[in-house]
Amino acid sequence: MRILLMAAVVPLLIASSPGPDAVVPVTQTRAFVDDASGTPANADADDPAVWVHPRSARQSVVLGTLKEGGLAAFDLTGRTLGTYPAPAPPTPEAKPGRFNNVDVLSRVPVGGRSRDLAFVSDRGRDRVRVYELDGRGAAAGSAVVRDVTDPGARPVFSSSEEEVDDQHTAYGLAAGFVGRTPVVVTNRRNETRVALLRVTPGPAGSVGTAVVSTLDLPSSFPLPDGTTWTPCGEPGEGPQLEGMVVDSRHGVLYAAQEDVGIWRVPLRATGFGTPALIDKVRSFGVPQSYDPETEECSVSGADPGFGGRHLTADAEGLTVGDGYLIASSQGDSRFVAYERTGRNRYVGEFVVGAGRGNDSVEHSDGAHLVTADLGPAYPKGLLVVHDGERTPAAGDLATTGFAYVSWADVLDELG
Repeated sequence: MRILLMAAVVPLLIASSPGPDAVVPVTQTRAFVDDASGTPANADADDPAVWVHPRSARQSVVLGTLKEGGLAAFDLTGRTLGTYPAPAPPTPEAKPGRFNNVDVLSRVPVGGRSRDLAFVSDRGRDRVRVYELDGRGAAAGSAVVRDVTDPGARPVFSSSEEEVDDQHTAYGLAAGFVGRTPVVVTNRRNETRVALLRVTPGPAGSVGTAVVSTLDLPSSFPLPDGTTWTPCGEPGEGPQLEGMVVDSRHGVLYAAQEDVGIWRVPLRATGFGTPALIDKVRSFGVPQSYDPETEECSVSGADPGFGGRHLTADAEGLTVGDGYLIASSQGDSRFVAYERTGRNRYVGEFVVGAGRGNDSVEHSDGAHLVTADLGPAYPKGLLVVHDGERTPAAGDLATTGFAYVSWADVLDELG
């Protein structure tokens, strides 16, 4: 709801002052409708991941989560290869599967062989689901992925199926390697907990995950003036995280706490190091209060000036590539670039504008960057971003999708 209210303000800000440089998508996927009338039904695009074919770059595959609509696979032209439904509820009263985030790992040693796997956070059922990619890539068509989740997979955070339905479940997700060890990291909806999982073999070639360690990030923060600030939220809900990325090269997890900022956390195969907050959202420290009648948070005091300069809440999707960490500043539809190492110094920013017959990108949740040469359209790599406000809408129904951006175009804008 906060994002919807801000959408009316942002164009005025852009009109009154120069905005960041714009890049234009090379192409985009079809639009999805979060309604029972859609195909697939109740499909709300959220987070992408890119699998690079090891021998034929043009057969690489883009995956995207569609929440209750499940998972979708696309080729490099944005054509839909197939959609794969989320699990049905186990009982009529239970919550259905709802796929939130996805990430991919290639050459994962599990079950006695090396496999290319996609890991998906099922926030509806509090599981990590696992899909295997076909070695033919996009040429496999709708057979490009198949569900290989261990049938005995247990909830990640919930202690029982009844607790699953409270929906404090697996939310954001990232995967990577710590040395040679494949790991999956997920966080808990409406809470500050992050879990590190190992990849495990299951029966009949299936793949599971098991929790190794957890980390609880702060839910309140001491301010320089001696006061303590707690981000506003509904009763019983903490300042949650979602967007994350594992920087396998440097052994680091970056995690975006939506109303707080971006954390850098050293990562080991057995657990987490000490987290450091590398940037804050602009509204960090601003007093807010929750109104139960409107179910919204509103500013209730003066801005003390302790926030950051670059991120407008929510801080969302994170991805790394070349020397950069890219973050989605969802509240004002910008993407912010930081140095990938050292003190993660701010480098620049950009927006994804309309052009080439494609829509602009607003309120982006997830992003994924690969820096391999994927052909003439993507000679230096591909950045895929979620578009939370696809236009035109389908009648009076909002639509979402994914946009493909040439990494070379972004590098030009960042200088």
